[in-house]
Amino acid sequence: MSRVLQPGGDVNPSLASERRVDDLRGEIVGASPAFLALLAQLRRVAGSEAPVLIEGETGSGKELAARAVHYWGTRCAGPFVPVNCGALPDHLLEAELFGHERGAFTDAKLARRGLVAEANGGTLFLDEVDALSAKAQIALLRFLQDQRYRPLGSARELCTNVRLIAATNQPLAEATRLGRFRGDLMYRLKILHLELPPLRDRPGDAEQLALHFAGVFCAKYRMPAKTFDAATLAWIGRHPWPGNVRELENWVHRELLMADGLTIHASLDVPSGDRRTSEADAIADFQHAKAEAVRRFERDYVLAVLRQARGNVTRAAQIAGKERRAFGKLLKKHGIDRQALQD
Repeated sequence: MSRVLQPGGDVNPSLASERRVDDLRGEIVGASPAFLALLAQLRRVAGSEAPVLIEGETGSGKELAARAVHYWGTRCAGPFVPVNCGALPDHLLEAELFGHERGAFTDAKLARRGLVAEANGGTLFLDEVDALSAKAQIALLRFLQDQRYRPLGSARELCTNVRLIAATNQPLAEATRLGRFRGDLMYRLKILHLELPPLRDRPGDAEQLALHFAGVFCAKYRMPAKTFDAATLAWIGRHPWPGNVRELENWVHRELLMADGLTIHASLDVPSGDRRTSEADAIADFQHAKAEAVRRFERDYVLAVLRQARGNVTRAAQIAGKERRAFGKLLKKHGIDRQALQD
């Protein structure tokens, strides 16, 4: 699911694109009504050049859907450049996206092209776009207006031509309602919208995917073909897979490597496995609920302290008993704009 399909050097672009599309067909597996409806949507969306927002649970295949839009569309001969917004520190994000000149900041010993330049003529895929800080959201909004940008440390304004696809595992409208994401940016990203169904809402697809992944891993490790016994395959179809396709892929990977012989039996007997799975799901749900409660408390507390300090970060940090730098990180983490709280 996370395999990167890169442009192919000196290969004829049209032939390389055909191969990528063929490879992609091998990765897109399913026959449920929800999945077939999604495929039809992907085809329609791929036929335009407008920005796309893809929403779906973790592990549901958002990057694969973005690749389908790219390789089935008019930009298939161009590059597909994925960016994990959640993995980029705020102070480096603009340099990564727009590039920088030599000496623009500490450690910038050489000039470097940004990712928007690398994606010229193709697609820029922003995963976890909801993780962008308020500053990064402003920079992205400015770029989307006319696709013009200025590398850090440069006086030259450059222009590129990319199609933007963004993805998030949290509803962006909810993040906007809570003040964590700019509404004007959301509307620019959400001209076209795709919502990926979770695996539990795709009856029959889990079994197909399990067989597909078994074939992929057998080929990878040069093993003879292996398959699942009927009871295990039935259990795969019943399991809710809270981690979606990624969880299923990892489970098949482990079970195939641990299996003796050519038939894969689940490492737990099916009835007890169902019970253990339910217990694990309950624990996961509790941990998720606990993490969400902590996040909300932390954000509400930071807002309350900042209001008490009238937007003064240094004073707010003193009230909270934290270092100013650590308090500033909390502001970025929760996308809080202190200027809005100043008198």
